[in-house]
Amino acid sequence: MSEVLSFLETSFRELALFAGVGIFLGSLSEILLDLVALWVRVSDSRLTARSQGTPVALEADEIGPFAVFIPAWKEADVIGQMLDAALLSYTGDDVHMFVGCYPNDPDTISVVRKREGEKITLVMVDRDGGTTKAHCLNNVYRALLTFEQASRRKFAGIILHDAEDVISADEVNVFRRRATAFAMIQLPVYPLRNPASLWISGHYCDEFAEAHGKTMIARQAIGAALPSAGVGCMFRRDVIEALATIHGGEPFSEDSLTEDYELGLRLRDLGFNSAFIVEPNASLPGFVCTQAYFPHQLASSVKQKARWMAGIGLEGWMRLGWGEGWPEVWMRARDRRGLVSAVILIAAYLALLIVLLLWLLQGLSGRPFSAPQGLLGVLLWVNLAMAIWRLAVRSFCTWLYYGWREAIFSVPRVFVSNFIGILAALAAVRLHLSAQRSGQVRWEKTTHVFPS
Repeated sequence: MSEVLSFLETSFRELALFAGVGIFLGSLSEILLDLVALWVRVSDSRLTARSQGTPVALEADEIGPFAVFIPAWKEADVIGQMLDAALLSYTGDDVHMFVGCYPNDPDTISVVRKREGEKITLVMVDRDGGTTKAHCLNNVYRALLTFEQASRRKFAGIILHDAEDVISADEVNVFRRRATAFAMIQLPVYPLRNPASLWISGHYCDEFAEAHGKTMIARQAIGAALPSAGVGCMFRRDVIEALATIHGGEPFSEDSLTEDYELGLRLRDLGFNSAFIVEPNASLPGFVCTQAYFPHQLASSVKQKARWMAGIGLEGWMRLGWGEGWPEVWMRARDRRGLVSAVILIAAYLALLIVLLLWLLQGLSGRPFSAPQGLLGVLLWVNLAMAIWRLAVRSFCTWLYYGWREAIFSVPRVFVSNFIGILAALAAVRLHLSAQRSGQVRWEKTTHVFPS
């Protein structure tokens, strides 16, 4: 028994020290970001005063119309409802939607074709799906050029949305007011609460509430590049044209798993400015934002997050580098921490299991349980205090948008988020290796639901 206890104690110390140092560094980074976001909220209630890069002004008569790009692959279940709702949001004649569909997806084509008309254009992708979302978007961009030539009018900006998005009626107004000052504008994204999936779907509410209620605000304040979420974002037409010129007529990176994230960072590297805009909704309570139901099943959530991790964490540093200046290096390192965080979490949970086992075995043997002492003991207590702070911040961000009930659930949902993150990290490695072997990336389809 003594040999077993000795082995377990040694294993615990090694795992706890490794996980403790990793958690301390990660928590310290997050707390510094918390303080920056708090300072912004206290000093600027509008949260929109800062930008990066050199502003390029447009003449007033150049502001509008706007094109909306919607890539669709096997979206027959949601695209019809989404387009119907979008037509109610996009009033007036200054918005036109381009929906990219694949030849081998007749169901989606049929739904879109029924709604094709003055404000909606069906775009046929040049080969069968699914390819990548970027490939679909490049096809839509070429269709836009043809449309502009035929209609003899040029769009001022391009808005990106997915086939399951719920669009704010005030979205275009925000873009119109700000398009003279910013090359890219990102609005908050807030997942819809799914009563049938309190834990899986619910943890997205907590993560996006913190990401868009704190992290994006802090990134903007310190002058780091703002990643695009791929939905609820607007790119000025001249910016997309510049990207297309640089990349052989294709503004979107077809060999990337996270082309939306990359797009925001590429703009910064080219000297364009961006802004994260938080504005009150004029027609409804809350903020002008994009909403959607996120995956409510474990497998779908793991698949989605694996794509994010593989694209940002494994490919991002090779494709985009680390940027210039400490804010950029800090944020890009933070973005790419997913795999490292998964390893640290595995070590932490193993250490916790060993502690429980030690407590049980030492109790059975009559040997008193001894808590960690010295540096390890101090480290664990410091990490506990940091963890409480971090849970409080996440709960606060969740409360700001979803209310106190979801804020309470956000605490236990951290463990759900951690579990999904660990599984996603393993899947991300497999996805990355598969892409490296085949030399191809494909659209990893996630089933979507549109609110009734």
